[in-house]
Amino acid sequence: MYGSTISRASLRLVSLFSTALLTAAIMVVPAAQAQTGHVLHDFTGGANDGSTPEGVVTVDQAGNVYGSTQAGGPSGFGMVFRAAKRNGAFTYAPLYFFHGGDGDQPFSGPIIGPDGALYGTTFFGGNCGGCGVVYKLTPPPTFCRMVLCSWDETVIYLPSGSEPSGLYAGIVFDNAGNIYGASFNGGAFAAGAIYKLSPSGGGNYTETTLYSFTGGDDGGHPMTTVALDAAGNIYGATDFDGADSRGTVFKLVHEAGGYSFQLLHTFPGGSDLGMPSGSVVLDSAGNLYGAGYSGIFQITPSGTYTLIDTQALGLQSPINIDAAGNIYGTTYGGGEYGNGSAFKDTYSNGVWTHNVVFSFGGQSGGLPLSDVGLDSSGNMYVTATFGGVSDGTLVQVTP
Repeated sequence: MYGSTISRASLRLVSLFSTALLTAAIMVVPAAQAQTGHVLHDFTGGANDGSTPEGVVTVDQAGNVYGSTQAGGPSGFGMVFRAAKRNGAFTYAPLYFFHGGDGDQPFSGPIIGPDGALYGTTFFGGNCGGCGVVYKLTPPPTFCRMVLCSWDETVIYLPSGSEPSGLYAGIVFDNAGNIYGASFNGGAFAAGAIYKLSPSGGGNYTETTLYSFTGGDDGGHPMTTVALDAAGNIYGATDFDGADSRGTVFKLVHEAGGYSFQLLHTFPGGSDLGMPSGSVVLDSAGNLYGAGYSGIFQITPSGTYTLIDTQALGLQSPINIDAAGNIYGTTYGGGEYGNGSAFKDTYSNGVWTHNVVFSFGGQSGGLPLSDVGLDSSGNMYVTATFGGVSDGTLVQVTP
């Protein structure tokens, strides 16, 4: 079992575990159609920009693109950015730099809440070095005439004691405005937990721990953003522990008075390496999808587990799914140049096909740890964690 905190160096080793071996093993299916990549921003680090972006890339209805970097800024603790779309062109600007007590290293990336504000988590910072925070970002209340205008941050959850902490995974909202997430640390057994933040008036939230992992057969230390179904059931995965110490996939069944834990899958190792991170997602039929070191898996509503894409090896980033059921993500290695790729998995006649839609390399950077953001025109937005001019890139991929 892991301790209550984890160092930055250890976390990076977890994030990049076995990458060199996996990169050499990745096989790639050629893209079904040519895709063009355009660098929207080169991250430079330092006091005025972020460094090493990763996590969710969010696109709003106007086509503006949001994301985060796990480092950079005046304190080196990372930041949230926006590429604003105006007349078909993008203008990049940092929105908020973290300083420690307000958060440190936002690995998961921001999402848009039901009120239009940005919400997200940080792994470090807050009350202690490894506690983390859940944050909310809103534009300045008055018009700002400066080029760089910082948004206003509100810390809506600040863990302490045995509360869920180490917030590597992102968050999701239900229709009532409640927030759900998974913590790497904390909980009753210090092996992580699933938590809920309920609005309690005046912009405040009340935290409820829904389930504490034991580090036994149920798994422990989740790094995966959960998914919700219409009945209020919660789905997720743990990166560690379980019967074979490779992680688990689980469902918290919503019942009167609380939740009950249901184990959906234990990763045995071998050809099913497990150690899932990033996110799990549901399609309209109730099938659950997630990603680990052996590729993308599917669990049907009846409980059947299948590896549907063994070419997307070594996934450490979130995946997402569109209305048609296509699955998108990035690989840390592979692609035409061996520097990573963005892919789209499509389903037809009982077969899933892995399509590489963009290969990183050269000016576009490489080694992505982001998901694939989508706009209404079919354009895709991804970040490369390293490379480009300096410290990573934001790339638009157009059909």
